[in-house]
Amino acid sequence: MYSSKENVNILTALLVAHGVRHAVVCPGSRNSAIVHNLNECPDITCYPVTDERSAGFYALGMTQALQLPVVVCVTSGTALLNLAPAVAEAYYQHRPLVVVSADRPAAWIDQLDGQTLPQPDALGRFVGKAVSLPEPHDADSRWYCNRLVNEALVACRRAPVHINVPITEPLFDYTQPSLPKERKIELVPADIPPHTLNHVIRMFMQSERPMLIAGQPMNPNLDEAVSLVQDDDSYVPDFVLYIGDSIVSKRVKHFLRKARQTWAVNWTGEVNDTFQNLTHVIQGDGDVVADQIRFMLEQTAHPFVQKWDELLARVRQHRDNYTPAYSQMAAVQYLQQQLPLLLERAGGEALHFANSTAIRLANIYAFPNVYCNRGVNGIEGSLSTAAGFSCVTDEPVICVIGDLSFFYDQNALWNQNLRGNLRILLMNNSRGGIFNMLQGLEQSPACDRFVAAEHHTTAEGICQQNNIVYLKAANASEMQQGINQLLQTDSPRPMLLEVFTDAAEDARVFRDYLRSL
Repeated sequence: MYSSKENVNILTALLVAHGVRHAVVCPGSRNSAIVHNLNECPDITCYPVTDERSAGFYALGMTQALQLPVVVCVTSGTALLNLAPAVAEAYYQHRPLVVVSADRPAAWIDQLDGQTLPQPDALGRFVGKAVSLPEPHDADSRWYCNRLVNEALVACRRAPVHINVPITEPLFDYTQPSLPKERKIELVPADIPPHTLNHVIRMFMQSERPMLIAGQPMNPNLDEAVSLVQDDDSYVPDFVLYIGDSIVSKRVKHFLRKARQTWAVNWTGEVNDTFQNLTHVIQGDGDVVADQIRFMLEQTAHPFVQKWDELLARVRQHRDNYTPAYSQMAAVQYLQQQLPLLLERAGGEALHFANSTAIRLANIYAFPNVYCNRGVNGIEGSLSTAAGFSCVTDEPVICVIGDLSFFYDQNALWNQNLRGNLRILLMNNSRGGIFNMLQGLEQSPACDRFVAAEHHTTAEGICQQNNIVYLKAANASEMQQGINQLLQTDSPRPMLLEVFTDAAEDARVFRDYLRSL
């Protein structure tokens, strides 16, 4: 029988799944549930060592002999700190030492409770990965616990890792008849060999419902397509191949969490479990894999891929036929329609979109090659990023940005580096327009003033003080004329077009577009 502690059972099952077969265990009550499980597990041999400092070096010696990961398990408090010398040595030897420490509940840190100190990250930079497991209470925290253990055990190939396990009382309940069946995330290291690449491609082509999806910079029209089929399981993939970085659409991410499994390709080998069903991380160039998939699909069409192609074609046709009323959506649509003329005249351009409403409109209208600060999706710095880009290229750089993002980052224009190749389309509806799209928020009396930051500011004065050419528009014809000037006028200084719209109308037009699908 195993411990009743779910995080301990998840950890034990994944240690076995990742090939751990040896554990050095130290005495203690708080880690007794972990030691019990390690001893109970027929796949793991335990070696008792009382002195934690010595135990760490025992485990280090085992990793040298076995060339495999070895656990050293200690109780809470200073027991963990006694492992530091061995962990530091393992770090510089690049040995797969897995430190497992039991911990007291976080609420009792610094409350004069025995054997309690801040254990997460206590080993500092001497570990390649440090995680502290939750005590699962629902599906999300259980997924989180599984993911953290997988992340640590994937990382231990390159350096020692630390898995901290807070455990609440009762400690000595051993009533679980078996270990859970846990999802294991595999890492395929860098320099993808031909047989591995062929295996990935074969998995894609032989799956009944495969999907290749690229993260940042763009997923054009995918959000609208998913909105049409989100309740139709025939569109849910069984195998997702994920390259690139973050995905803008929350709807798309929720939809792909229905998939059976995801294989991710990235340069770092990081575990990014966006869809909560990651099983393999391929360390390498996602573009190479994607090119091979596209080549295979040109040779042999796949019915599921064709099904999605047809759906996306319907969405694009609707997009092309939809004429939005004067709004931020209309401004982005018209900008995109005029960009080919700029491309033909200037030989190229770089298109930057700020976060929130701007990037969501880009997902509908923009060409795939756009820039956006989607690493953590902050609104700060969008204008500065575009401005910095413009300083080191001769191509036109266009920044599409909302009012809160612009005014937050107005100091991007307060410097001596800018030239006339920076062009800014500022969409000003006097508030954070994204908040008009969040159903239920309108019921809060704090919505307009405190959440959406309603204001009555314009960019005209900012442009004057920074020698920026200023244009403005308050209706469709002025907007179109202003965008034409923005894209076609030669200027030694940056130019800005401020398009004034109504926030409620912006939200209505966006909802109408989705409804009319």
